Amino acid sequence: MKRTQTSKRQGDKLGFWSIVLLAINSIIGSGIFLTPGSVVSSVGSKALLVYFIAALFAAVLAISFAAAAKYVTHSGAAYAYAKAAFGENVGFYMGILRYFSASVAWGVMAVAVIKSTISIFGGDPNNFTSVTLGFIVLMILISIVNLFGQRAMKYIMNLATIGKLAALGLVIVAGVILLIATGGNHFSQVDHLQIAGKTIVPALTTSGFVMAVVSAFYAFTGFEAVASGSEDMDEPAKNLPRAIPLAILIIAAVYISVVAVAMTVAPKALLETKQVVAIAAIFQQAWLRNLILVGALVSMFGINVASSFHTPRVLEAMAKAKQIPTSLTKRTKRDFPARTFIITLILAILVPMAFQYNTANLIILSATVRFLGFILVPVGVIRFYFGKNVEPILKAQRHLGTDVIAPVLSVALTLFLLIKYDWQSEFGMMVGGKLVPNWFAIGALFFGFVILPVVIFALTRRERKQAEAALRDGVNH
Repeated sequence: MKRTQTSKRQGDKLGFWSIVLLAINSIIGSGIFLTPGSVVSSVGSKALLVYFIAALFAAVLAISFAAAAKYVTHSGAAYAYAKAAFGENVGFYMGILRYFSASVAWGVMAVAVIKSTISIFGGDPNNFTSVTLGFIVLMILISIVNLFGQRAMKYIMNLATIGKLAALGLVIVAGVILLIATGGNHFSQVDHLQIAGKTIVPALTTSGFVMAVVSAFYAFTGFEAVASGSEDMDEPAKNLPRAIPLAILIIAAVYISVVAVAMTVAPKALLETKQVVAIAAIFQQAWLRNLILVGALVSMFGINVASSFHTPRVLEAMAKAKQIPTSLTKRTKRDFPARTFIITLILAILVPMAFQYNTANLIILSATVRFLGFILVPVGVIRFYFGKNVEPILKAQRHLGTDVIAPVLSVALTLFLLIKYDWQSEFGMMVGGKLVPNWFAIGALFFGFVILPVVIFALTRRERKQAEAALRDGVNH
């Protein structure tokens, strides 16, 4: 009987191809709808290479996260890995930063939904008042969805999957049909296109190329959360390091196809458009543009709902570990984490407002704030491999390639991107033709990296000491 139950539980676990599909669904989101315009305008014909490099970077990082998952299966992903590798304090900081980055990512996707909706109805997607009002309405809708529980969540996520696959498939198929029918190929014009007598694509620089890679990399984020469910997967130590990189390469093929079609069919329209979903602008037929916009909108709304579900639970996981007030673990009668949800909601609204709803800057910020995790987690995996972990970890098969070589490459690539990153442009704004500091943006980053962790750390010091003392007493007895 026990053997039958065990085999049944084993059969319920995700196999190799199920993990591949899970990763694809987790990664394909708003990024491919939001990034092509900014990437192509930065590097021109090198955009396809940029997406390929971003995919390779994501694949290497994914291997490190997959390796961490075989040692630590607690909820919290990067937070749990950092805590096991470096101890309470580093884990605490990583948890707060991971929470902040997830909140920013939610804010990015919310802005995209609002601007896309305004565009569909013929409004100005750059009007601050319109976006703010739409933002509030969207957050109210998402709050209502959360109150209805996981059944409503699953229904919306299924719609989101259909929407994003339909929109991307439509771009590729319609683009190929258009190319065959007209024979027009404008790819060679990309680097020389002009608006009002000025060349759109600037001269290529190292920092410009790096900024484009970071922007394209946003389209591949989401892989870091896939490994957090490793306890529900069949042979995760074997399958995860193969499944996630394969999923990323499949996604890269789809992304590169979409961008290639856009650059070949109508690159000028891609660069001139003010629409958030820039790839829709390459088609002259209004019905086709709106169909793609609706598909992208459904997809991004679903991802918003998913973010509203997962992000508050990062904070909740820290509360359960008694690193922040345990009162944040309390839920409503419908099992809704209202307290952590409200805190997350406020943060997801304030950060985009600080960046004046600038989608391009928000995308880069969302990718940038993840970089500390892209250093700590790989280093943590190396510590696991050599038995230098601070907290107990699972006994797992050690592998030099996935546990040492891939993490070293991950850290090296992350540091290179950070060194070559154009910090001045990202946290500056043009005023009267001059680049001046954007203090709202700088303040938002300082808030996430310094103020938020310090304030929460100070407020929860007594509670964490009591938890540590209780843990020591339990060990001694």
